[in-house]
Amino acid sequence: MSEVSPTTHLIVRGARQHNLKDVNLVLPKNKLVVFTGVSGSGKSSMAHDTIYAEGQRRYVESLSSYARQFLGVMDKPDVDQIEGLSPAILIDQKQGSHNPRSTVGTVTEIYDYLRLLFARIGHPHCPKCGREIVPQDINQIYKAVVELATAHPEFTKQKGVRLLILAPVVKNQKGEFKDLFNSLYKQGVAEARVDGKILSTQTTLSLFKNNRHQIEAVIDKLVIGQVGGVIEYEKQRLIDSLEQAIKISDGEVIVSVVSDPSLSFPEDPKEMEDHLFSQKLACPVDNISIPEIEPRYFSFNAPEGACSECTGLGTKMVLDTESIISPSLSLLEGAIIPLASQFETRTWFAKLILAVMESADLQGNQPLSLMTSEQKKILFQGAGNKVFSIKGINRHGQSTTWKSQYEGLAKEFERRYEESTSDSFKEEVEKYLIKKTCPVCNGARLKPEVLAVHVDNHSISEITSWSIENTIKFFSGLTEKLTPSEIQISEPITKEIQDRSNFLASVGLEYLTLGRESGTLSGGELQRIRLASQIGSRLTGVLYVLDEPTIGLHQRDNEKLIRTLRDLVNLGNSLIVVEHDRQTIESADYLVEFGPKAGDHGGEITFEGSVSDINKSNCLTGQYLSGKKDIVAKKHRYEGDNQGKIRLTGCTHHNLKSIDVEFPLNKFIAVTGVSGSGKSSLVVETLFESLAQNLNPLHRKQSVEFETITIPDAVKRVSLIDQSPIGKTPRRVQR
Repeated sequence: MSEVSPTTHLIVRGARQHNLKDVNLVLPKNKLVVFTGVSGSGKSSMAHDTIYAEGQRRYVESLSSYARQFLGVMDKPDVDQIEGLSPAILIDQKQGSHNPRSTVGTVTEIYDYLRLLFARIGHPHCPKCGREIVPQDINQIYKAVVELATAHPEFTKQKGVRLLILAPVVKNQKGEFKDLFNSLYKQGVAEARVDGKILSTQTTLSLFKNNRHQIEAVIDKLVIGQVGGVIEYEKQRLIDSLEQAIKISDGEVIVSVVSDPSLSFPEDPKEMEDHLFSQKLACPVDNISIPEIEPRYFSFNAPEGACSECTGLGTKMVLDTESIISPSLSLLEGAIIPLASQFETRTWFAKLILAVMESADLQGNQPLSLMTSEQKKILFQGAGNKVFSIKGINRHGQSTTWKSQYEGLAKEFERRYEESTSDSFKEEVEKYLIKKTCPVCNGARLKPEVLAVHVDNHSISEITSWSIENTIKFFSGLTEKLTPSEIQISEPITKEIQDRSNFLASVGLEYLTLGRESGTLSGGELQRIRLASQIGSRLTGVLYVLDEPTIGLHQRDNEKLIRTLRDLVNLGNSLIVVEHDRQTIESADYLVEFGPKAGDHGGEITFEGSVSDINKSNCLTGQYLSGKKDIVAKKHRYEGDNQGKIRLTGCTHHNLKSIDVEFPLNKFIAVTGVSGSGKSSLVVETLFESLAQNLNPLHRKQSVEFETITIPDAVKRVSLIDQSPIGKTPRRVQR
């Protein structure tokens, strides 16, 4: 080894963290260093809990006391001295966010660049007819407003169609906007609609600055009607009002149809139907206008872009009609399981259900197994607009009648789940709900008008549904299909997208899609995503600590990962990798083996040096690398009783191609294949989920795509053992 100094080496003296036995260690900087040894020998205690912990502690202590209160100072590891320590970054296998709004695209920031790309060079189309949307002039807007009024049901009535001409000035923005009302008043605007309520521009009302607000200037109030079959309205006044609104709002005008029951124009209308018209983007056939395209327009986490049905989640919790009822019981006996107590005490809602089903010829004392398909539809989907009168005694002891429509159990339970703020109540209701793809956006998370914006005839949702590999191919050939101005605008954006996608491919994640939820990724996949992000940051002089980055990675992709680790070293960084994989060990610049055994019998360094040196040594790892020792798999010959097979047919979950598969009982079964080939989709998300739904009545059901499952009688229960942590409470210990 060359001369040892803190500028060229990391020097550790007297490390006693956990089971380490007063260990001294000298590691070269700007090299790929691998810690190996049997499990529990002290590798992570040295890498994570000593070297990284001290590096992080020193960095946090260098910050101000104000910053430290947010970050928290790590405990000082049990070590005498560490010299030559660089700023440390830990890339471990911790579970990522379980927030359903977090995806591979948002974690890697590729989706942010996609939003910017579509906002700058996207071509908007009409979500109804598919025509490309073009700007409208004032005459087209005027004609569209008149057509809107004449087609409205109120047009033939005496009061005519009452219109509010509005100029949108604040769109879903936070603030108090104190000066805005004064500015509008000086422009001759007497009223403004603030969050749906008409107010004077001279109002002293103060808006809550942390809430998002919608503010429109009220330009005019008009009525379009007919007299003797002839349309009657003030044409020039309408055109002038539209022009003024467009001038104030920079090209947009909202025409709101007032449907309040009063004959005269109400001062503060409550029932309004808004129609947006734009000089920038509008379809002349369907009279659909969309606002100016901005990056937030493509965000499923913003109200401007998120699907209104699923609020940008792509999925919706819907009622599981099979688990909520007990068909052998009647309504009065508690057939609707979560409402059994309500039928016992005869609440108003229970009386409503009884009245509805009696009107459909199902009595309260008849078992639900006798329900016809039409009666079942009424119970779950509702009775339409029909109003039912329910008689009873109110809380004051007086006889009263309650009139109500019945919307069905499905809508009732979904509404209760969405509106409740109680975690315990939501947990109880979740037993009877199942997560399914949103029926409106079909899992795309965005509004139809957002999905109608295309780049090279593809929507942003289509691109996020592709694998990283296909995304790279698409963007590598995109330039040939763009105009010169679009190329100039998109070049820096597409470069970032391609670079980040290539980094993901370089760590063996080319099979992932940008739209995949972060919560469905394994610990190894999340670790490699963070590793790819670090490559993209191009930092130098950093100490990276990695915990088994090859875990869950097929041997075919190991070489890609090792090249990535080499790239980090070549940038001028030091890497400490805790690893058992042979290929990674043999690629190391410097090796350290901990041992000789685990726990109290470990915590010592049994070897340190190069790969060629370890092959000549008698340490445990060296003996296996040199071939002195070998692993011989001893196959158990006992066949066990033949108790049948679990058979699955038509599995199409994620990337499974309608496969049929059998799992024989009393066997040790291994499912293998390259990363992303569908192993977890089959075993965890299809086999386990389908077994749990059939064997465990309390299991929270997930939507899973398969045709049939055959379960032998010998199978009584199923358990899933995955990479989820057992818990973080300090009171939880292993005994």
